[in-house]
Amino acid sequence: MPGSLAIRVGGFGVRVSVRTLGVVLALLAIVALVAVVALGTGDYSLGPARVVHALLGSPDMPFDKVVVSQWRLPRVLGAVVIGAALGMSGAIFQSMTRNPLGSPDIIGFESGAVTGALVMIVIVGSASTQVAGAAIVGGFASAATVYVLAYRRGVQGFRLILTGIAIGAMLLSVNQWLVSVADPGAAMTANVWTVGTLTDIGWSKVDPVLLAVVGLSVVMVFLARPMHLLELGDDVARARGVRPDRTRIAMLVVGVLLTATATAAAGPISFVSLCAPQLARRVTGTPGVTVAASGAMGAALLLVSDTVSSRLLGGLPVGAITVCLGGTYFVWLLIREARR
Repeated sequence: MPGSLAIRVGGFGVRVSVRTLGVVLALLAIVALVAVVALGTGDYSLGPARVVHALLGSPDMPFDKVVVSQWRLPRVLGAVVIGAALGMSGAIFQSMTRNPLGSPDIIGFESGAVTGALVMIVIVGSASTQVAGAAIVGGFASAATVYVLAYRRGVQGFRLILTGIAIGAMLLSVNQWLVSVADPGAAMTANVWTVGTLTDIGWSKVDPVLLAVVGLSVVMVFLARPMHLLELGDDVARARGVRPDRTRIAMLVVGVLLTATATAAAGPISFVSLCAPQLARRVTGTPGVTVAASGAMGAALLLVSDTVSSRLLGGLPVGAITVCLGGTYFVWLLIREARR
């Protein structure tokens, strides 16, 4: 195939577009540059060279190492892996629905994760492991509900989106009710969390998302070919040996896990999963969404947004920044789809 590169590891091989690979590497370079800026700016400023030395564990500047590795790195790395998780999940669901509106924050899956987490915060307590588990359970419950209600001798993308929007609206009402009946302390915690913020993120929250992104990325390597064949239609996929229903369920599980772990760590950060796959598709020039490019785009978007919010806007929650940016993109996308 022209313009592609074959990568083979042992008995397994994949073919990657050269342009897509270049875009991913460019986005990762942007992430690295912004990360150095974020790690070096603040009340205690550091130059790029000192940031690199601190990351490498230089014994000459122990306080630099504390500032960079213990205080700032969890937030920066958290923005990268959470953004990547959201971008990848958006690519999965947009591919499954064959619609640019098919992201987890639009079709109700993120709302389900929020409901599960709020139940744990408001009723039981705010322990991070409990919240993470409840978010995953809530995400799977909402995804299963949407999938079952949208299933009519198969799943059509537009029907799945409409069903998801309806379920998401109902869950939004449930979430607001949970916050309204909570005691003041739990309500304050829930309100801060539901905005979407990386302010208090630490290694205990970053590590699970990092493990999820790495592990599920490996799974997506094997699902990439069936996923793209499904975009051509079920008949074409079956002719190529793909089982549509099984593939969709596998994609659903991977996407919900990515969404729920990201939501449990930082709260519902909206519109990254909607925007990242479409922006990546336009930059790479591919006919469909690509999971790797979408993940890299999501990481860049969230890291840049969080750096702007924390360094220039006085610590405004990053969810407020992504809502403003994503809302503008969403309106443009709706107008574009209506014209079609």
